[in-house]
Amino acid sequence: MTRADLKVVIPRRDPDERGYFGEFGGRYVPETLVEPVEELERAYFAARDDERFRSELDRLLRDYVGRPTPLYEATRLAEASGGARIFLKREDLTHTGAHKINNALGQALLACRMGKRRIVAETGAGQHGVATATACALLGLECHVYMGAEDMARQALNVFRMRLLGADVCRVDAGSRTLKDAINEAMRDWVTNVADTYYLLGSVLGPHPYPLMVREFQSVIGREAREQIVGHTGRLPDAIVACVGGGSNAIGIFDRFIDDREVRLIGVEAGGEKIARGRHAARFAGGSAGVLQGTRTFVLQDEDGNIELTHSISAGLDYAAVGPEHAWLRSVGRSEYAYVSDAAALQAFQTLARLEGILPALESAHAVAHAQSVARQLGRSAIVLVNLSGRGDKDVQTVEKNLANSSSLPR
Repeated sequence: MTRADLKVVIPRRDPDERGYFGEFGGRYVPETLVEPVEELERAYFAARDDERFRSELDRLLRDYVGRPTPLYEATRLAEASGGARIFLKREDLTHTGAHKINNALGQALLACRMGKRRIVAETGAGQHGVATATACALLGLECHVYMGAEDMARQALNVFRMRLLGADVCRVDAGSRTLKDAINEAMRDWVTNVADTYYLLGSVLGPHPYPLMVREFQSVIGREAREQIVGHTGRLPDAIVACVGGGSNAIGIFDRFIDDREVRLIGVEAGGEKIARGRHAARFAGGSAGVLQGTRTFVLQDEDGNIELTHSISAGLDYAAVGPEHAWLRSVGRSEYAYVSDAAALQAFQTLARLEGILPALESAHAVAHAQSVARQLGRSAIVLVNLSGRGDKDVQTVEKNLANSSSLPR
């Protein structure tokens, strides 16, 4: 059997009954949320086995979101990189412009099934907020999105988009005024209004069953990409590269390649300005095992367990923890993680724009930057698959500001 014939049925990789992937995961919640989280787990397991639920989600992903998204060979990018063929999984072409809509629609349908008509969510880069507001508008749900003041300033376009869609965007001024603080406030809201409120978490984070549930809603990316890359090339890729904030786009594309040990799975974190406290968000480069916001995973924290400040030019990667399944995959040697600096991400943003006519999200630009290095290392006979998780319209002002005094500013 050749690699072109490889179309396997991947068994479900559920965490154990306590919600752990190995030593990572679990359910660390206040007593008031124990029953709501258990209710959510029961509802999700029932829904994923319900053919009507799956069919309705598949219909919306096809007719509303625009799936399947294309797989595009970036020949000019590959030529400039001097190595492997590079393929882009175009999640930037979904309705709302990022992979976040896959999960938002799935959870919004689940909320309707549970009779919850009020939705709370958090957002960093704004794409999950936009996706949630979009799903709520479609399904007639009340929507409240918590967003750090710092992120609201650098993602003003997405703030306006959410408000146009009917969402109440709740400014968070606590802490670092970024994603971590937005999650804190969203969880406080959920605790206070648990009877009628559903918390629509945006990444593979939080207490069980969220990491599992979000991964399964995002696994559509990997299902499509596996079939598409074999169709294009006759074989599986040598490496898959995706950016990792919480890690939902990465786990989504990794999911259908986990058992293919010859395929390298590479997550790319935010190296920020440098690997020093408060100046990056590379959890595997500077973190340690700990608990944050409902789950045990790798966290940026000091010796006393206090959560460190983070920095990234990309709001969606600017978070102190990573999804527990990523921590587990790394611990068993199945995935590897690198980091890319702000400067390298900015350069990759411009490179992809000028060579392929595609403006990537700054989050995705981290993956593009590292994919170029991987392509050079692997050589011309290899294939690299990159998850282009979102489009860069939201980041144009940030890029302009950061390039204002640079000779590389577009003219």
